Amino acid sequence: MDEDHDQLAARGTSSAAPDAFDRMLEACSAWLTSDADRQEQLATTLHATGNYRILRRLRPAQPLDRLPDGARLGIVLDVETTGVDAALDEIIELAMVPFAYTIDGQVLGTLAPFHAYRQPTTSIPDEISALTGITDAMVAGQAIDSDAVAAFIAEAVVVIAHNARFDRRFVERSWPCFANIAWACSMSQVDWRAEGFEGTKLAYLLAGTGFFHEGHRATDDCLATVALLGAALPSGATGLDALLRRAREPSWIIHAEHAPFERKDLLKRRGYRWSGNDGVPAKCWWREVPDDGMENERSFLDDEIYGYKADPIIRRVTAWERFSDRC
Repeated sequence: MDEDHDQLAARGTSSAAPDAFDRMLEACSAWLTSDADRQEQLATTLHATGNYRILRRLRPAQPLDRLPDGARLGIVLDVETTGVDAALDEIIELAMVPFAYTIDGQVLGTLAPFHAYRQPTTSIPDEISALTGITDAMVAGQAIDSDAVAAFIAEAVVVIAHNARFDRRFVERSWPCFANIAWACSMSQVDWRAEGFEGTKLAYLLAGTGFFHEGHRATDDCLATVALLGAALPSGATGLDALLRRAREPSWIIHAEHAPFERKDLLKRRGYRWSGNDGVPAKCWWREVPDDGMENERSFLDDEIYGYKADPIIRRVTAWERFSDRC
């Protein structure tokens, strides 16, 4: 028994078996990577078992040399910044990807992107560098030409951002031309929950449609957003069609000024947000409601918040003002 055990142990420590195994792995790897069709066949087979979920690397929309006849021009925009306060923090990276689309929300392809870095007046915080990969050395001496930005968006019909309330406030402070164009938000203006998604982060939405991308670089995020919007939703429409339909509709922003403090949790559950110092007016609860929901919202404030017939500040907003400091 001891002799047999020693022989088995000797076999287990032999270098021949690991070497053979390594060669087999190398051969399998070469076989897999040599043929894209073979990879796709394996992925499809795994997915069909029901035991695996497959994420494919995102393939950007078709690149175009020019805007096709009859097509409209949209721009997906993303910025990286030194922080989240548009009044205090600064843009360090701007990316814009123009894309062609039809009136019914079909993405036809993308055109040459715009990308630039900008050196802020203070060092980039370590946590921002860790998140974005952008360092002080990368932006040293860099600036973004305002005339080039204005010219780049001059022919666009709409600017789209994934969290437009963040991006629009930053870019309007640096380049006023962004105040003169319609905006839409791919995060908040598509009813992702109704389409079966439980979250709204870009990476999550991409994963839900079967893709992944290298995130947190501005141009990559823009290309990913275009691809996401061009994909068909479970309802049958494209994400872009759903987004543009919502963006074209006017809405109302209702400000619950001087709402009793003890009603704050009720306001939160209703979907109200705190404006902080940047809102108009500042430091009050507010909510955006659709055009046909304004009277119902006023009744809610009268009955559930104030206990009397209130006269809240109400502003009608369109895609031209929405997500900006002006509303």
